[in-house]
Amino acid sequence: MATQLLHIFRNTPFGRETLLQSAYFCVQLDVTLVIYTPEFTKFLMYFDNDVVQIDLDGSYLTSPQTAREHALELVKDSGVTYRFLDPKQFTANSLPDIPTNFDFMACPRSISDLSSKIGLGYIGPRVRRIVRSARFPVLMSSPVFKPWQSVAVFFGGSANAVNALKIGLHTSRLTNKPLHVFTYLENDNRNTLQQIIEEEHLEADMDADVAKWHFFDRGTLEDNLYAIPHDALIVLGAFGHGLVRDLVFGSKMEKIQSVMPNNLLIVGPKYGVTI
Repeated sequence: MATQLLHIFRNTPFGRETLLQSAYFCVQLDVTLVIYTPEFTKFLMYFDNDVVQIDLDGSYLTSPQTAREHALELVKDSGVTYRFLDPKQFTANSLPDIPTNFDFMACPRSISDLSSKIGLGYIGPRVRRIVRSARFPVLMSSPVFKPWQSVAVFFGGSANAVNALKIGLHTSRLTNKPLHVFTYLENDNRNTLQQIIEEEHLEADMDADVAKWHFFDRGTLEDNLYAIPHDALIVLGAFGHGLVRDLVFGSKMEKIQSVMPNNLLIVGPKYGVTI
């Protein structure tokens, strides 16, 4: 079965940019783009241990009569393989069930929040629940379509960080784009991190495929984030232990979101779990 990415289309200029970004991601990784043009402001996603109700803001129903036409115009010449999703199951008349058996999902950072809260530096609670519950990584697009020219992995040593590193290695190989690994050292734990790499049998991959492993051992995290290329796809883990947990869903989250406008590929704790 083909690898697939689910994209919820918003028929607005902002939605245009995020769909272009999803199409670009899919072309780069040879992924089929599955486009859902919602007819209702709510839908359900049944994950293994959670049911997430997504409450879209009204902009997702902007000019529904032209939504599919606009989406088709954006993707038909992009080279991406695509299809449209028409929900088959409904929990209620206006509450469709959206499948969760995808390999990726694209989410704006504020997919489920009131417009007064929408901002680059704010990730909505429903998006957090999707990341926490999904067995697929979540692509959070930059606000304006931007091709990425490299892959940047944040690595802090957690299990989710290891998964993010593996995805980064795979992405770099598929796209032939350089891979850089970034670690913020609050303690001098390089030996511990190197041991984790060895235990995961990733030494050869690191030597062959990583252009450079960058260690930040001075200044604040915010100061060091300037070193991340502006045109990199950032890959990082969520809900891990230590650094990665703090980076993605901890006290520094809002700061990082406001500092880093890059496309983010977030790997949650259920990634790779088989039932």
